[in-house]
Amino acid sequence: MSKTFKAMCLVGLLTAACQPQTTEQATQFPPGAHDPMEIDLPLGIEAAPPIPDDNPMTAAKVELGKQLFFDPRLSSDGTVSCATCHNPVLGFTDGRPVSMGVVGQEGGRSAPTVINLAYAQLGVFWDGRAKDLEEQAVGPIANPIEMGNTHRAAVATLNGIRGYREQFEAIFGSADITIDNVGKALAAFERTIISGNSAWDRFTAGDQSALSESAQRGWTLFQDREKANCIACHAGFNLTDNGYHNLGVGMDEEVPDQGRYIVTQAEEDRGRFKTPTLRDILYTRPYMHDGRFWTLAEVVDFYNDGGFRNPTLDQEIKPLRLTDQEKADLVEFMRALDGEGWQVQPPTTLPQAASTAAGLQ
Repeated sequence: MSKTFKAMCLVGLLTAACQPQTTEQATQFPPGAHDPMEIDLPLGIEAAPPIPDDNPMTAAKVELGKQLFFDPRLSSDGTVSCATCHNPVLGFTDGRPVSMGVVGQEGGRSAPTVINLAYAQLGVFWDGRAKDLEEQAVGPIANPIEMGNTHRAAVATLNGIRGYREQFEAIFGSADITIDNVGKALAAFERTIISGNSAWDRFTAGDQSALSESAQRGWTLFQDREKANCIACHAGFNLTDNGYHNLGVGMDEEVPDQGRYIVTQAEEDRGRFKTPTLRDILYTRPYMHDGRFWTLAEVVDFYNDGGFRNPTLDQEIKPLRLTDQEKADLVEFMRALDGEGWQVQPPTTLPQAASTAAGLQ
């Protein structure tokens, strides 16, 4: 059985297991649910994520966003939720080279992780086409390949569900649900998916025993501007510069994915894609925007070879001439980036439309 097929089977099983049941119970809010909330930050996360002034964080809003995130009724046929492509068991990805949407349609890119997406800057998605999390959160709903719906139809579905109307009214002051408020609730939940307290975080905090000798050598290589120079793009506590770079990935295809260029139409953006965080990278394979690499060793080999030459190749991409031991040390370091704080359980129930006794609407 191929790795791809096994991953597809695993994702199907996990997605089914994450499907909450529906209930017609009246919404009840615990004390303080509407008070401003602060996000708990694990070790190594140096700053709270930026919060828009028009979308303050509350526990009630986060819980609403969590329900929406796992609710397949946002899709046209009730089969695809945000969690289908961003499964918490798989590091908020789907374990596929390219994502699958309604009626088995395949997209053209791998699903990026939601982990630490709260710290995204300079646009969201591989090509940065969404300006913030609120815009990103509702984009897939209207994408014909992903959730295959329209914003109007998705909102109409939610407006027909009493439990959602009650929550939106209590949180946003109106029972008339809007797509903007759907995006705000989803973004509020996504901002709580924060990872830290990895072995690397503990090491940099002073625990010299947190990393193996191999991982320590890998961390040194990672920072070495004259050697691996990974830190040129994977910098800071979130291990990303939030920028866009052409590594040459896919530029040898007959019809290359032009990446950031599709958004900006700037020639220098051809083949550029957003730098992902390396946190919890063992969970987020396969790697690159087209999911071409299944192992970190393959990724390191690609960088070591200097990518694929093309007119807009990033100036930092060049042959590294690493030894086998150095490549192994880099992989060992990246294995030490698995953290805590992002693991969540799906909601056990979702609001049910009052007109039905059972099943999803």
